[in-house]
Parts: sequence; structure tokens; C-alpha cells
Amino acid sequence: MRAKAAAHINKKSVIKWRSHEPSRLETFSDAVFAFALTLIIVSIEVPHSFDDLFETMKGTLSFAACFAMLFLIWNSQNVFFRRYGLSDNTTVVLNAILLFVVLVYVYPMKFLALLLFTNHTYMHDGQILQMGIKEGQSTSLMLIYGLGYSVIYALFYLMYLNAQRQAKHLELTPREQFETKTISSINLISALIGVLAMIIALLLPTKTSGLSGFVYFLIPICYSFWFSYRGKKGREKFAQPA
Repeated sequence: MRAKAAAHINKKSVIKWRSHEPSRLETFSDAVFAFALTLIIVSIEVPHSFDDLFETMKGTLSFAACFAMLFLIWNSQNVFFRRYGLSDNTTVVLNAILLFVVLVYVYPMKFLALLLFTNHTYMHDGQILQMGIKEGQSTSLMLIYGLGYSVIYALFYLMYLNAQRQAKHLELTPREQFETKTISSINLISALIGVLAMIIALLLPTKTSGLSGFVYFLIPICYSFWFSYRGKKGREKFAQPA
């Protein structure tokens, strides 16, 4: 699955694959991501009535949001290993920290998703219960979520930075080095967006601190601008046709 998922991306990438088969490190990572997925699943119990089914299905949107975020993180890690095939100590440590943060991150991510896509309720043992969050705790929730998001993408930045430092060992071409720097920078930008969201959450009144989440809408804008800018610079530098 890792190879197939990365194959589609590799068609448009200037960085060739240096790894084609998942390593033991990646296999372990897959197991961790699979476990993280079980933590955000809608329900592991089959509904016993239509009312239970209806309440369970209300959590589908929150589950979809969490699943999409988890998949993006998994795929980013997958593409990194396909491109560079690194298993040095620095990569192992950074990947281990990444997996740990992902496991912790799924809790605030699911909690926030439930607040956004349900009526602040959840089902437990067939009972509909109200989610417990006080007015002043929304700031803390946005800080916890922002911290997890920022750390994850900061780790991806460091992983790509490590790949840049090993350009000679990996035999990266000048074009591949340019692209590696492009990707490492966008991961740093993503981490900084999370930091910005946390700062705004602290500055806003507690009643409106949740509005800091709109900062994350900067992500597609920054991605579009950055890759457009770097793509133009790359074509100029390496004389590639538009």
C-alpha cells in the first residue's frame, strides 16, 4: 500500500525513489498509525437500535475529518521514506518522536472534531452524553491542538533537513536538492501556521478563542503560493519548460 500510495505522487516528483520496499521501521510505523486509527473510529460496538445507529452516524463527519488528517500525516511520512530510504539514527529518532506525537495528537484532534461536527454530544454505552468543556477551556484546547500540529510538521521539517545534509551520501542531483529544500520549507511554514494559531488563541478573549482555528485556512493558500513560487524558480534555475 505504501508503494502504491507514493507511486501516484512520484509521477510528478523530480525526486526519484531510493526505496521501493517498506523497511522494518516503516512496518512498525504502519502499526502505530493503524492503532491511532482505532482511537478515532466512530464506534467499535454495533448499534442495537435505530436511535443508537443514528447517534453513531452523527459522528461520521468528525471521524472523516480525523481520518483525513491522519492519512495526510501517514502519506507525508510514506513519501519521505520512498524518496530517501533513510534509516540513520537521526531519522529513527525523529520518526519515533513523530509516532509518539501522533498517538497523543489523536485525542485532542478527535475531541475538537466532535465539538465542530456534533452538538457537543457523544454516545457511550448506549447513552447520549454531553461533552464536558467549560467556556474558559477552549483556549487550552486550541493550544493543545496547535502544539501537536506544529510539532508534527516541525519534525517533518527536521527529517527533510536531515536528508538535505546527506545529499552527497544520497547522491541527490542539484534539482533534487532544490526540491528537497522546497518541501522542507513548506513543512516549516505549516509548523509556523500552528504557532500563529496558538498566539491568536492566547490573544483572543476566551469566549472567541475558538476562532483562532480559522488560521489553518492559510495552509492551502501558503501551499499554493510557495509551490508556485518555487516551481517558477526551479524552471528558471534548471531551464525547464513551463
